[in-house]
Amino acid sequence: MADAALRLKGLAEQLLGVPFPMRVRAWDGSEAGPPGAPVLVIRSRRALRRLLWKPGELGLARAWVAGELDIEDGLYAGLDILSGLVWERGEDARGALDALRDPEVRSAALALVKLAGPYLPPAPPREETRRPGRLHLHTRRSDKRAISHHYDVGNDFYEIVLGPSMVYSCAYWDSPDGTLEDAQRDKLDLVCRKLDLEPGMRLLDVGCGWGSMAVHAAREYGVSVVGVTLSLEQAAYARKRVAEEGLADRVEIRVQDYRDVADGPYDAISSIGMAEHVGAQRYLEYAQDLYALLRPGGRLLNHQISRRPVADESSYAIDGFIDAYVFPGGELAPLGTTVTQLERAGFEVRDAESIREHYALTLRRWVANLEAQWPRAMQLTSPGRARVWRLYMAASALGFEHNTIGVNQVLAVRTVKSGESGMPLRARVWGAG
Repeated sequence: MADAALRLKGLAEQLLGVPFPMRVRAWDGSEAGPPGAPVLVIRSRRALRRLLWKPGELGLARAWVAGELDIEDGLYAGLDILSGLVWERGEDARGALDALRDPEVRSAALALVKLAGPYLPPAPPREETRRPGRLHLHTRRSDKRAISHHYDVGNDFYEIVLGPSMVYSCAYWDSPDGTLEDAQRDKLDLVCRKLDLEPGMRLLDVGCGWGSMAVHAAREYGVSVVGVTLSLEQAAYARKRVAEEGLADRVEIRVQDYRDVADGPYDAISSIGMAEHVGAQRYLEYAQDLYALLRPGGRLLNHQISRRPVADESSYAIDGFIDAYVFPGGELAPLGTTVTQLERAGFEVRDAESIREHYALTLRRWVANLEAQWPRAMQLTSPGRARVWRLYMAASALGFEHNTIGVNQVLAVRTVKSGESGMPLRARVWGAG
């Protein structure tokens, strides 16, 4: 067979009902499609079997993670095209069955089955994990397992992706031409200024990661910090940084669930890129726990990815690829839902700032870092895991650029009984930064 690419392109156009806008390179070396377009590389017929058995995003993701599918000469443009085709055509079983009622579509599907080979699909890549059942979702045990799946893949690997700052959340850019290190420093400083940190205060950093926020707050603002994480590898790395900075008397890093922190009150709490792991059914409990740990007059800075609301929230579907390969059990909520839950817990929300475009810039830098050291990244973790991160970060960058997901910093206060918030009349100055 030396014409697989041409046959695939033709079958794709029959199934989709539109010209296929990418160039196709098949396992037999053949190519077909518009010159200069992003190249969809199909290295094995196993990729077709995965798509036939699991149409849509998850089938594509399994083929990608297994190395059977790739995009060359335009990663972002190619992902943009593929995501548009998946979402416009639908990816659930009912949609696929409805489409098969069309004789032309049915004929193309049968031809694709023949081209893929009469075999069952390969097992999912070993990097795939299962979402806990509802009764076990966001228990202490399942959360610890989920955090380990995502973060305990090697600190050396994350150093490649994140760079020296080791900050795994949206940076704060002054210019698209700035450096990632400067943007991450500016983000940490913005959080400190929003919290109005002063020497002698106690800060709780929930989901402290590799210790970047804890170190910055202690070093630059003279506060005492307790950072908590469920990741053993993150905690070991953070403790080493704290010691090297000479801050062991002011920074304590714990392997601890935020629900088990019992040594409040704190003057301020930062939660940066952690609340996405909490889940809808536990979010009010999360907000209430942080409220209880904060002194009256203290501030919470909740930095969290959001999604766009849908007409019927009960029909919202968890992203299959993200849930299986990236954040098992993770859930995104609209900004309005987050604000409501914080208010229900007793907080007064004083400010909400969207920094959506900043995350797109951050993710593109992370992808560039990963691609620049691709062979070493695969050695440090696994080829499949490296492919997961490349796909996840590139697709997420497009999501932020297209406003399908966002990220917000919500500043909330536990007011004193008299109602005083301690906030300045013109808070948006955020101190002397």
